[in-house]
Amino acid sequence: MKCLLAGHLVIDRIIRGSRFERRIGGGAYYSAITLANFCDVEVLTSVGEDFPDEWLDELTDRGIRLRIIPAEKSTSYELRYLDANRRKLRLLSRAAPITDVPGGDYDMVMLNPVAGEIPPESATKFKKLSDFLVADVQGFIRAPEVGPVRLWEIDASFLRGMRVLHADLTETRYLKNFNPSDVEVLLVTNGAQPGFAYLRGKGYTYRPVEMDIEESTGAGDVFLASFAHFYSQCPFIQALKRANAFTALFLKHRDFSFSIEDVNELAMRVAVERLNDINP
Repeated sequence: MKCLLAGHLVIDRIIRGSRFERRIGGGAYYSAITLANFCDVEVLTSVGEDFPDEWLDELTDRGIRLRIIPAEKSTSYELRYLDANRRKLRLLSRAAPITDVPGGDYDMVMLNPVAGEIPPESATKFKKLSDFLVADVQGFIRAPEVGPVRLWEIDASFLRGMRVLHADLTETRYLKNFNPSDVEVLLVTNGAQPGFAYLRGKGYTYRPVEMDIEESTGAGDVFLASFAHFYSQCPFIQALKRANAFTALFLKHRDFSFSIEDVNELAMRVAVERLNDINP
């Protein structure tokens, strides 16, 4: 399976109390390292000379190919954690936009911007590369301004026809001209709380497995990527349960040291129920 991910790799500056850490991040990073467990991955991104070479080497060592658009500076975020699931975000710098769509055929294309780097008109162009187009809402609704992250409303009609779309519950209110039935699958997460999932407009609620974690960085990106993979291989409900289990195990270990047997065992504990056409 051949997958293309588009989005900025990020320099994350993470603050938890008196502790400070600088490391690689961004939706494209977490989704790429997730999919690299299952398929051939290529990342289309933009970074500057300030981006550590060893971080890029980490990705290539995982077998991930990189298409890099040169930039003056890399995208960088400050993530100040209030607790394991709540944080304040500040955009420190932003790399070059991703406007040119590469050629080629892919089994899956995932758009995972973090700072408005993929314009809606470019997002539409990616549809020609694959019938299995996946996207995350977060980077489309974040204002690309240095400073505290501000969300703005968008005309989300360009997202129609996606195979899988992910949004946090608070992000859905910023999508105008959009309904759950506009995409094949809509995943709506709510941190550690029960989330929602829609299959061709039919709603379900699911309860994530409770897991004692230190931080939730990358949770939505791992969930989206793992669901997209499982959904390409198995039915919707099974994919939803497996993606929840896969994400919980990643958050517990902060790596992929677990087995697919571990995933399948934990997936049996994920509760999924049908909604009566209730939108979140």
